[in-house]
Amino acid sequence: VVVCKTGGAADQRLSRGISSDQRPKRPLTAYLRFVMDNRPAFREKNPEASNLELIKKIAGAWKELPASQKQVYEEARKTDWKRYGEQMAAYKAQLTSAQAAALKEERRKQLEKRKSMRAKRELNLLGKPKRARSGFNIFLSENFQESEGTSPVAKLKKLFDTWQKMSTSQKQPYLQLAEDDKVRYENEMKSWEAKMIELGREDLVRSKKQRLKKKPAETAKQAETKKKSSSGGNKAKLKKSEE
Repeated sequence: VVVCKTGGAADQRLSRGISSDQRPKRPLTAYLRFVMDNRPAFREKNPEASNLELIKKIAGAWKELPASQKQVYEEARKTDWKRYGEQMAAYKAQLTSAQAAALKEERRKQLEKRKSMRAKRELNLLGKPKRARSGFNIFLSENFQESEGTSPVAKLKKLFDTWQKMSTSQKQPYLQLAEDDKVRYENEMKSWEAKMIELGREDLVRSKKQRLKKKPAETAKQAETKKKSSSGGNKAKLKKSEE
């Protein structure tokens, strides 16, 4: 008897078990059917074109395709979609409750991943500043190529061990660069968020609490000192008032 812990790899193995060859495949869209049907011919006519250039040419041909010809692909999609619905219903009917739950969770994770990828693409298109790097990340980028190790993972482990053994004075240059990068990030974010407000995208602007949390260390210290100073002043005023 093999006992697996729930979560992580075990969930993935369960999901892969459900996503077997027996699980019905989702039908292609009308456009993808057109791509599959015409890609060989386009490749033959454009042997030197890259995959991206080839897809652009096929997309252009689809855009110019008469509605009557597009309808042929659309009807084929509808027919396959109906068949897919019937096959999927039969497939789900044979699953145990545990498999059905795992299938539902797998679907939820897929949707979350797609949503996250779409959000990331949108932020890239809107020019959101890159996050500030940590001292270790800066050390890593500067030394990764020359690091010992037969694989990226081995190199990463070697550099992490080196970083752990470094003294505070050895780390200081990288930590200072990280502090400078925090200032850069905050300044760029302020400009970017102002632009997003102008565009009506307040949903992309951080809350006040998030902005305070991401303040550079020096700024945070200054704020704390100011707070203590203000608190001390208020206490002095109160004491004087009581006298």
